[in-house]
Amino acid sequence: MQQWLDPDSPAAGKRTLLALLRHGTTVWNEAGRIQGLKDSPLSQKGRKQAAEWADFLSGCKIDQIIASDLGRVRETAAIICKQFPAVPIAWNPLLREQHWGEWEGRTFQDLKKEQGAILAAQIRSGWDFRPPGGESRREVLQRALAVMHEIAKSYAGKRVLIICHEGIIKTIIYHLAGRAFLPEEKKLLQKRDLHLLQSIDEKLSIARLNIMTTLNKATHTAKEQP
Repeated sequence: MQQWLDPDSPAAGKRTLLALLRHGTTVWNEAGRIQGLKDSPLSQKGRKQAAEWADFLSGCKIDQIIASDLGRVRETAAIICKQFPAVPIAWNPLLREQHWGEWEGRTFQDLKKEQGAILAAQIRSGWDFRPPGGESRREVLQRALAVMHEIAKSYAGKRVLIICHEGIIKTIIYHLAGRAFLPEEKKLLQKRDLHLLQSIDEKLSIARLNIMTTLNKATHTAKEQP
């Protein structure tokens, strides 16, 4: 049994647990191409990741799955749901990735060559980062927080797995952690990992971050002990 979401935990009945997981690696991810609201299928690596996550989660009690309705998340969820055939799933468009406007479908390499000054200025703008014709991080946070609070209210005392996107996960966790969203800040999140939020008395907070990485390191360390 994975203790991070243990149904026998003393605190389990007093709080709502929201586990955040990003979709698997896609073909465009591997090409360094910006997706935003556009889509590309999971790569072979991404499908393998989703199957591994399903195995990791298999010992946990999950009451509900809620996911972005974009294709790469649907594909990830379909693989994970094989381990949870009785768990209901709902699709929520408010969990979609940040809209990257004119930069969707472009590679960062091309943007650095063609619009290097604009890209650098946007990166330095922190929470006000907004791709041309796209959505700012503050706007992403507004809808992401709204849906997190709604999920916590609708599934009070339950354990909910939320499968979505890096932009959603980062904005929520960086907000709760008091981050400025600037490049010089110390890395907080592993890209393909599981992060746990909790809601107690309608107050959202961070419970645990980088759960899979932490547990894998602990297991590896234990195996090395004489």
